[in-house]
Amino acid sequence: MPQIPLNTPFTAASTTADVLHGVDLRGREAVVTGGHSRLGREVTRALTTAGATVTVAARNPAQAAAALHGLPGVHIEQLDLTDPASIDAFATGRIDASRPVHMLVNNAAVMFGPQRRLDTRGHELAFSTSHLGHFHLTRMLLPALREAGNARVVTVTSGAARFGAIRWNDLNFATGYDPVAAYAQAKLANVLFTVELDRRFAGAGLRAFAAHPGVVIGPGPHSWQVLDSYRAQGLVDEHGTTVIDPGAGKKTASQGAATIVFGAASPLLDGIGGVYLKDNDIAVLDDERRPVTASSIPTDANSAMLDPEQARRLWDVSEQLLA
Repeated sequence: MPQIPLNTPFTAASTTADVLHGVDLRGREAVVTGGHSRLGREVTRALTTAGATVTVAARNPAQAAAALHGLPGVHIEQLDLTDPASIDAFATGRIDASRPVHMLVNNAAVMFGPQRRLDTRGHELAFSTSHLGHFHLTRMLLPALREAGNARVVTVTSGAARFGAIRWNDLNFATGYDPVAAYAQAKLANVLFTVELDRRFAGAGLRAFAAHPGVVIGPGPHSWQVLDSYRAQGLVDEHGTTVIDPGAGKKTASQGAATIVFGAASPLLDGIGGVYLKDNDIAVLDDERRPVTASSIPTDANSAMLDPEQARRLWDVSEQLLA
């Protein structure tokens, strides 16, 4: 599918309620990784409100249960995306129970870490969690996705993918670790994974989307450790109050989660896949080099993040890393 906007009736300010208005998800089952966190919880809430049954996959089920207390239609299961045995157990349990997956939302991620961190296999933690774990999970759940028929996989990415590069010879940043570069590599991997997943399985009725939710820092109050950084990025004002400016990508949780549930459930995307979503639409393709400023954060798609050859290469390398 070409990376061409549909010109949907939604905007950057649209919420999950706007996007799912009139969408009936009764009888449909979703899996949301990290579905108890800020964005993840809103995705979970929105999907259950529309009638879906949601399994929240969480590393700490007790913490997830506390965050999701009172939400109907939610099941919580343990999943550690950095642990292959945990992924296998989660997926095998679902498949053995013959439970289809109509919507898989690969949402969990590791944000910027000042120090290089590795999982137990020696993989850099952002890449391991955001990409490798979700790659493994999605492949393991393929029988459940196929059983569902017309299933969708939405992988939450970021506009940072525009600036990312896959360090083919040093995926784990053994040298020159930079937290922003590590995060951007993981987010670029999310988009490339989407492109190849859709190419491989669209014919079987499985479609894939990468969704950029915008920047969602929450209403605060914010800790003093992050306030200076947030001010420099224009995310809070001089009083430390969160700035909400959807057109500039600074959103509430409901506005940010809207693009994710748009990818998971909107009928406007029927017959489409392998694209990068932003602001509840297919993002425009923009290959101009644009600076990041406090008032402007470039987050449109570019050709590099959608490169089919790079997508195939990443798939092959990911299979080798999991072998």
